[in-house]
Amino acid sequence: MSPAGEGAAPRRRRTRARSAGGADAVGTELLLEVGPVAHGGHCVARHEGRVVFVRHALPGERVRARVTEGAEGSAFWRADAVEVLRAAPERVEPACPVARPGLCGGCDFQHATGERQRELKAEVVAEQLRRLAGVEREVVVEEVGEGLRWRTRTQFAVDAEGRTGLRKHRSHEVVPLQDCPISTGAVVGSGVLGARFGNVGTVEVAAGSDGAPPLVVVTPAPGRHAHLPKLPDASVAVRTADGLHRVSGRTWVGERVLVRGHEHAFRVGGAGFWQVHPAAPAVLGEAVLGALAPREGEAALDLYAGAGLFTALLARAVGPDGSVLSVEGEERAVRDARKSLHDQRHVEMWQGRVEEALADAELRGRRTDVVVLDPPRAGAGREAVAGIAALRPRAVAYVACDPAALARDLAAFAELGYRLEALRAFDLFPQTHHVECVALLVPQG
Repeated sequence: MSPAGEGAAPRRRRTRARSAGGADAVGTELLLEVGPVAHGGHCVARHEGRVVFVRHALPGERVRARVTEGAEGSAFWRADAVEVLRAAPERVEPACPVARPGLCGGCDFQHATGERQRELKAEVVAEQLRRLAGVEREVVVEEVGEGLRWRTRTQFAVDAEGRTGLRKHRSHEVVPLQDCPISTGAVVGSGVLGARFGNVGTVEVAAGSDGAPPLVVVTPAPGRHAHLPKLPDASVAVRTADGLHRVSGRTWVGERVLVRGHEHAFRVGGAGFWQVHPAAPAVLGEAVLGALAPREGEAALDLYAGAGLFTALLARAVGPDGSVLSVEGEERAVRDARKSLHDQRHVEMWQGRVEEALADAELRGRRTDVVVLDPPRAGAGREAVAGIAALRPRAVAYVACDPAALARDLAAFAELGYRLEALRAFDLFPQTHHVECVALLVPQG
């Protein structure tokens, strides 16, 4: 699942670390020897015994860093490397002029080669597995496509002057943009960058793979009526509390995915969830099928099913003598999946919370051979893991965009009799710290 806010407008959060008191350290400059990478897009350093999480640095570097969050009584500080005194050999010049300290917070690793980025992500995944799940495993993050122009869905923030851009790291402040090098040409070509919006909070652009104009979804500021610029090269819709309202064009995008020689078509409404890397649906679909090895006539369960990507792949794999049950919480996504898979008689779709579906007596009474789950960033959680384990499937494919959440859930599965059999990791979010994993779990013993 795509990480919320990655490469886009991050979730709003405090701009100062929680402090135990003392003088504000923000702005203090430190000379630091940079240590290992940590989960979250920064590296770990120490200053007079205190941990400092440093962005825009690489392991082994010596940097001059400026504190961005923290006080004398804080357990840790956050800082940006503002001058590199001894550079790592893998350091490169960022492709984007605002992928620098104090500017856009969307990209974490533009200052590293692609190979080094994948090594850093592999180190993070392995460390999270070891620390949170007690699993020792060598991890390789697989390269997928180019490092730029890959993001097919980007959510832009809008500043007080109506300009679109991305927020600074851990800040509400917007950095106006004329381009976003990790976004595709279709997203940038939608016209939203450089345009002026009135009374708007966010502008999300989704470019489907069917060649149609991108969809621009505008969310007005609370209690305000949005004023929109002309966007002749895009479909436009406004999202309010009572739904999505068409302004021009269509309110959905079309996606086409080729897996194992068969093309599947999907409808994704209102810039709803879909993998943001153009290669991701096919790459993850192949990884899931390869892990589960579904057989004709088996019963499959697709949890957090979204618009039905894995549902469609499983339906074809198990054939008309098998069955697929998909569960998704968002009503619009279920409607889209039903339209895309209306001719698949052996597919059943439930709309509702995964935990409630797993507790349903009807589902518990069914045979379940294989399960795929693609939960949100926070992971599935113990209740859902227990519900899956209670079904006793022969194989579970867990698709994860956060290695810490994956590791916590793997620990829960282990307590319930399922072990990690295989793991693949993919660099589907180049230039950022995010990584997508597909884990195969099987019964112990």
